[in-house]
Amino acid sequence: MRRRTFIRAVGAGGIAGLAGCAGGGGGSTSTPTAESETTQTQTGTTTGTAGGTPELVVATYGAFVDAPSTSPGQWIKENFESEFDATLTFATPDSEINYFIERALQGVEIDADAYVGLNVDMLIRVDERLDDGLFTDVGNVEGSGDVKDGLSFDPKGRIVPYDTSYVSLVYNETMGDYGEFTAPETFDGLLKPEYEGDLLAQNPTASATGKSFLLHTIKAKGPDGYLDYWQKLQDNSVRVLSDWSSSYTAYSNEEAPMVVSYSTDQVYANREDQDLAKHRIRFLNDQGYAYPEGMSVFQNADNPELAQRFLEFMLRPDVQGEIAQRNVAFPATTTAELPEDFAKYAQAPPEAVTFTYDALRDNVSEWTQAWERQYASN
Repeated sequence: MRRRTFIRAVGAGGIAGLAGCAGGGGGSTSTPTAESETTQTQTGTTTGTAGGTPELVVATYGAFVDAPSTSPGQWIKENFESEFDATLTFATPDSEINYFIERALQGVEIDADAYVGLNVDMLIRVDERLDDGLFTDVGNVEGSGDVKDGLSFDPKGRIVPYDTSYVSLVYNETMGDYGEFTAPETFDGLLKPEYEGDLLAQNPTASATGKSFLLHTIKAKGPDGYLDYWQKLQDNSVRVLSDWSSSYTAYSNEEAPMVVSYSTDQVYANREDQDLAKHRIRFLNDQGYAYPEGMSVFQNADNPELAQRFLEFMLRPDVQGEIAQRNVAFPATTTAELPEDFAKYAQAPPEAVTFTYDALRDNVSEWTQAWERQYASN
């Protein structure tokens, strides 16, 4: 059974069922769900729909498509199809990139043309488990020259960033003894007695925000000093919860005045008419840890040229602006078309920091495992 026949025959639920045996998710900040944007029955060739229209299958995470009024997926589908003589289908396997890694290991044909939502952790996992990788060198994608410096994370040129988030502190200035809480300005400030028990963070072994915050502490304190710093955080009663959702819920319930989150927090808060005093942003050491997402084309894709056009489409100024607003993230390019209120409430750090692919490939497992051993022992 060829790819297009397979994806139509089993449907999105079947993809999720197969993905369930592949292992954990891809490390995105949202919970993926198995669903597809189209439900047409495959009766034509393996690379098109019944009417002969080419079909582009784009794999992604569930939250990219599962809320049509706010997720970018449906808007992208409608606008891409209106310009290109093609059908765009989204596939969202539960285990995200692991689904495709397992298929490649089993020698099963990859059932998608492109992937949207890749991060450096996923790419390292691909390269560690597959000698030949999954993705092709995408070359000089039109619009990639507008990608902001420092966001590209693949030294082999397979991944093109399409958006980024910056991990920061979010704090509630209405809390505190006199309703005038102010977050510290530095990592060292978090250790002061007046902030004892005030910070909610996430487990870096299970959360993208938690890992980004851990990596930021390593940037700030060095590989030889970050464990000592975390010991002092623990001594100051930092609360480390399992994931972003649980920690942000605790923050929203005012269990603590600070939480590790994203610097676009006020965009969502303003959209929901929430009190912005409860959604202040603090960049420790005037820095934010960059968490870019990228896209690529699978090796041996059925429609590689159309997939290339899709990557170029995603980097257009109007599309970049729409993705940023719907994903509540920053565009990857300098040319994105954004409304004034987004720029007003989305705060970029004075300095963006991150680790290179090589540094993370060689060290991140050791760093996180050392943190886990120390945290569990206290």
